[in-house]
Amino acid sequence: MAKKLLFLFLVLPLAVVTGQTNQKPCTSEESRQFDFWLGTWDLAWPGGQMGIPEGQTGTGTNQIKKVLGTCVIEENFSFPGGKFDGRSLSVFNPQKKMWQQTWVDNSGAYLLFEGQVEDGKMVLQMEPVERNGKTFISRMVFENITENALDWNWQRSSDGGKTWKDLWNIHYTRRAK
Repeated sequence: MAKKLLFLFLVLPLAVVTGQTNQKPCTSEESRQFDFWLGTWDLAWPGGQMGIPEGQTGTGTNQIKKVLGTCVIEENFSFPGGKFDGRSLSVFNPQKKMWQQTWVDNSGAYLLFEGQVEDGKMVLQMEPVERNGKTFISRMVFENITENALDWNWQRSSDGGKTWKDLWNIHYTRRAK
């Protein structure tokens, strides 16, 4: 009898959870909010940003695809000649109802972001960071999103998010298939 009770104690919670998750993973409307980003993109940004001299235009590419059963969005970002390469993995966390992203690059950076769609923009933000006695918040904003173009802005706030300063503005143009 004790074995039967132990079996029911262990298996019944699994049956309840399984019964509640009839929906296939990563098929909710929220888990498709980042689909606008999928594809291969040509990137351009004005001089004075990311080491590009004033009056010149920086360029790069970004390849975005779904991996791991379409649950994860993988980003592969590159400058020409491998001067700067980075990758990110993004996933919608249904428990938090937020997107989470991990970024790594060839400068040794490791960044964690969380966010969601706000007023038609995808906004992913880092936890506040303290440097030299000042606290900063960094975020990325995907906006002006159309089928074949979007703008991405890297921003920083030193007043708790009341105001934001643009640090890097990239215009994405979808590469023709």
